[in-house]
Order: sequence, then C-alpha cells, then structure tokens
Amino acid sequence: MIELKTARFQNIKTDALIIPVCEDTDIHSASNTMLFPNNLSEYKEFAGKEGDKISFYGKQGIEADRIIFFGIGKLSDITEETFRKTAGKAVRESIAKGFENLAFLMPDANKLKIEAKKIIQATGEGAYLANNIFLKYKNKKEKKPLEKIYIAAKPEKVAQVTKLFAQIKTVCNGTLTAREWANTPSNDKKPKIFAQSIIEAAKKHNIKTTLFSEKEISDLKMGGILEVAAGSEAKPFMLILDYNPKNTKEIYAFVGKGVTFDSGGINLKQGSGLEGMKFDMAGAAAVAASVITLAKLKSKYRIIAALPIVENMPSGSALRPGDVIKSFCGKTVEVNNTDAEGRLILADAISYVEKEYKPKVIIDIATLTGACVVALGENIAGVFSADKKLADAIIEAGDNVYERCWAMPMPADYKKFLKSGVADISNISNSRWGGAITASLFLSEFVKNTKWAHIDIAGPASAKKASDYCEAGGTGFGVRLITDLILQDRLKNI
Repeated sequence: MIELKTARFQNIKTDALIIPVCEDTDIHSASNTMLFPNNLSEYKEFAGKEGDKISFYGKQGIEADRIIFFGIGKLSDITEETFRKTAGKAVRESIAKGFENLAFLMPDANKLKIEAKKIIQATGEGAYLANNIFLKYKNKKEKKPLEKIYIAAKPEKVAQVTKLFAQIKTVCNGTLTAREWANTPSNDKKPKIFAQSIIEAAKKHNIKTTLFSEKEISDLKMGGILEVAAGSEAKPFMLILDYNPKNTKEIYAFVGKGVTFDSGGINLKQGSGLEGMKFDMAGAAAVAASVITLAKLKSKYRIIAALPIVENMPSGSALRPGDVIKSFCGKTVEVNNTDAEGRLILADAISYVEKEYKPKVIIDIATLTGACVVALGENIAGVFSADKKLADAIIEAGDNVYERCWAMPMPADYKKFLKSGVADISNISNSRWGGAITASLFLSEFVKNTKWAHIDIAGPASAKKASDYCEAGGTGFGVRLITDLILQDRLKNI
C-alpha cells in the first residue's frame, strides 16, 4: 500500500504528486525546483501558508496527472508533526476525490534542519494512518482507501530508512487494529467476543494467551471484576498476554481497561453520549495492539498485558451504591458510585500482575475520568505517577510520536477524600473536584512496591470529528506511545 521510491519523482506515474512548500523559505533542492512553476508567489491564492493548496495539470516532463503544492507554514514552525498532518490531509482529500494513488516529494532535510529519516517517517505515518476507513458495517462503500502511496526520496536516503519504514508499517497497523476494535459496536464485541478477537490476533505472533473465566476470576477473589460485571448477562473475563522472548530478564507490564460498554450501572449515565461508551475499552485495545506490535518487531523485553474485560450494565443483580467488595489484594472497597467502575477492574488486574510477574514497571492505560478531559481537553492524556522519571519517559515517548501527555499531580493529602466509614477505601471522592487525581490515587493503593504510572486517555481515545490523519471514532491512542516507550529503551534507567 505504501512504498519508498528511489526513481526520479518526475517518472512516477500517479494521480497526484504532493509537494510541500514553506511560506518563507525554499525547502527543496535546486534540481527539484527547476520543474516548479516559474514563481508560485504570482498566484494570490497560494502563499505557502498552512492550509494553502494549488494544483497544476499536465505539466510537461512529469508523469503525474497533477501536481498539488501544499503550504506548510513558516520555517520556524515546521516540525515532524507538520509532515504527518500534511500527508494525512493529502491522503484524505485524495480519497474524497476518488484517486487511486498519490506520491509525496520529500524536501531537502538540510534546509529544514530535521533529519531526512524523520521527515520520511512522519510522512509515512501520516499517510498510512489517514488511508483507513471503517467500512465494516457499510453496504455501500462510497469511499475506498488509496491503493498505492509512494514516498519519493533520494536513493541514499531510502537505504537509510528501509528498515525504519517496515517498522512504521507495523506500528501503524497496530494503531489501526486498536481503532477497529474501538469502533466496533458493543453488540459485536461482548466481553467474550472481544477477548477472542485479541487472542486470535496475538497467537499468530508467539504470544502466550491465558483467558480467565468468571469461575476462575471468582476463585482468584477478584471482587472488582466480578461485581462490575454482575449486572450484565455477558460474563466477565481477564485476558493475559505474555510475550516472552529468549534471554530476557526485564519484564514490563501494561494493564488496559476493557469495558466493552459502560452504561454507568445503577448510577446510570445520561442519554447524551451513551453511544460513545463503546469506546470504554480503548485502553485494553491499545495495550493489546501494542503487545502484538512489539512481538512483531521482536522486542528484546518480556511484555505482559493484563486486560480485565467486562460490560457494565444495570439490572436486578447489578452492583449497588453502598455495596462493599473485596479486591484481589484483600483491600475492601465501598462502592459509592457504580459509574466509577474502571478503577475497580484495574485494581484487581494491577494487583494480580504485580504479584504474579513482579515486573520492573506497571503502566495502566484507561478511559478513566471525565475530569481529565475537563483538565486537559480532548487531545492530551494525563500521566499520573509518583516516579518523576517514569512520568517523564512516558511524556517523552508521547512527544516523539505526537500522542501528547501531561504530567498531573498526585498529592498525598488528597487521599483523605477516598476515606470510607465502612471499608478500607471508597471508589470515589467525597469532593466534586479533582476527580482525575483521586482516581489515580485510588489505583495507587493497589500497587505495593513496583514503579507504576497511570495514563488517563478519556480525552484522546476517541474523536467526535475527523482530524488530519484519523477518522472520527476510535483513534488508537497509546499504541505508538507504548511501542516508542519500549523500542527506544526509555524505561531502561527507571
């Protein structure tokens, strides 16, 4: 679908040749600009500003049907993300116009002061992620992805990035897998169905899978998982993925929230927005897709994933406000709001992973609180950890792939808001403020000695509107972040 091309860009037969143009600086080599129009600035509608576009057709000496110049703004503002966005826009617009293929001409990296391989990588990621349409439930497929996307670069640059380009495809495929799981409606991803789909994907890549049934969860005394699922006809499961390469000592564990639909339980959510509750398993999707991606890329570390998978529904057997449950680690929890269910299932999974595998680091990722969206908006995840080095490593990984994260506080004195008169802890704060903080503090109570971080992706896990390289719906947020975290060895010195 996407290929690196060493041929001269003039010789690439394609529906459109995309050329990025800077507002205030020529960013292409002289040999390339010779074939540009004499002076682009003569055209009033095109100044090279971000969002500017101008097309030329049937230019002599160029095999492409049309050349489209894309403005990318001022030199001082150009980053790798600029090329992701530009590639994504070009692909999405080409799909809308019914094109079958297109090609991108890479600028001169020396003029941009960005490594050539990083420009190629960002362009490849943006193009690959944008060339994806969720058509599973469409009888009439009005749009279809492009058949071919070419990235034209000098032969020596292609040689440098060939291996990297294969990695780009693998990581982007992981992101698209997570998106597809998230976008699938809840009636087609009941806990058992969702768990089995992950198992089928994982078993192809040397990943051991262990699926705990309701009885086994009960035998393990995982009260959080059991009770959250008690109101649903769908049985709960906990899935363990274990990627264990030879000659590895380090173990990293990831825990993903897998609520396939969250009605709120007895504390029923309001009607507005309920249709988006199919995305409440986005954390589990991101973690599962990340482990599969790391296995494909033959990560040198052992990676454990724990995925508690449930449906949160109201019924005569549902968990009630005021109930007290006993978690896997023995801590009792007073449930004062059944809509604060994600932390209950995560608590069991975190405790189990720590006891069973003794990993160096545990990171959980979850669509946990609306409060985090209030604090950081819809495009930034909150990172909570008592270990600054760990939080910094996650933030650096997010910056590198533009899955942005922000460090949030975990003040010890806020634990007083989780006090219960009848149990060890309450599942929700007795204050209306700081809900994302108290949720993370709740989770921290179920970690004994392991370095741990919580990533709240309630905002960026799904999008109401399409962005430059993602349709509306599930975003797959977390896959590129987690894979970067491991592949770049950012946890090595934690």
